[in-house]
Amino acid sequence: MMHSYLLASMPRHFPDADFEPPLVDGFGRRHSSLRLSVTDRCNIRCFYCMPVDVVFRPRQELLTFEEMERFVRAVVPLGVTKIRLTGGEPLVRHELHKLVAMLLAIEGLEDVALTTNGMLLAQQASDLKQAGLQRINVSLDTLRDEVFRQITRREGLQRVVEGIDAAQLAGFERIRLNAVSIRGLTEAEIVPLARFARERNLELRFIEFMPLDADRHWSPDQLLSGADVRRVLEAQFGQLVPAPRPDPSQPAVDFRFADGRGGIGLINPVSEPFCGDCNRLRLTAEGQLRNCLFSTVEWDARRLLRSGANDAELRRLVRSCVAAKAAAHGIGQPDFHRPERPMYQIGG
Repeated sequence: MMHSYLLASMPRHFPDADFEPPLVDGFGRRHSSLRLSVTDRCNIRCFYCMPVDVVFRPRQELLTFEEMERFVRAVVPLGVTKIRLTGGEPLVRHELHKLVAMLLAIEGLEDVALTTNGMLLAQQASDLKQAGLQRINVSLDTLRDEVFRQITRREGLQRVVEGIDAAQLAGFERIRLNAVSIRGLTEAEIVPLARFARERNLELRFIEFMPLDADRHWSPDQLLSGADVRRVLEAQFGQLVPAPRPDPSQPAVDFRFADGRGGIGLINPVSEPFCGDCNRLRLTAEGQLRNCLFSTVEWDARRLLRSGANDAELRRLVRSCVAAKAAAHGIGQPDFHRPERPMYQIGG
């Protein structure tokens, strides 16, 4: 404990002996973003993420907030500057705003964001804003109750909309909607979602359905590609104008509506993989480090955190994980093997 405290309180910029080279993999990709899953639990059951009869991890297997904070404090000197809190549904983790405040107290960490299904956002938006949370992504695939029930296998669409409204009232200016695109199911949702986002001055991103569903029913004929979504939008709103890419490692290709009212992002991991610019690592809720959403190998950070390992040992583990990263996820290739874990266990 004393060793960790001393490391945290030492100057970051000198002496030179304390310099930590950045996290660069064998393909020259510099890693600066960590997806931190805080729980595998969720209050809905989206079929593209988890099974109906899901079995969650025992709570004692999940990392504590203190363990998460310690891991982040260890990797920030390696160049990790952005954290996204994921799940499961992160807002089912009790007092999540306290973790947000703990992370934002770490010198060198520039950005903490949250991905949520929005069901509990109305109750927690104010606390999250006060804790310093900068950005929120809300998963919203439809604005129709019957389609919401079909996808989530639960009621609750109105609660999600109320959560979005509450986040805006709390002062969040950077709210993004994430919509999964699934052929045969969500084509009719594209235009209404775009109108909803434009009316509320929200960002909207459409994400291709990936082979990470717990029931393993994904097939290529369910792919509603980003190009397909773009054609639907342009038929309704006119030509989409390519927008600048503020972050070269971002997964979305951005567009603006020709009338200037809002924008659209297309995330196309299946039809147009963006692995060449990937800068992300993932830590699961029970402390397993992954270098790719589709990785079939994990590195056990929890074992180190709970066995008295020092920060240097944690950093060696992270560097080993980054060094082993493949060039691409390999979807569609003959040797592709989907991970055994579905999305809710990995962290979105």
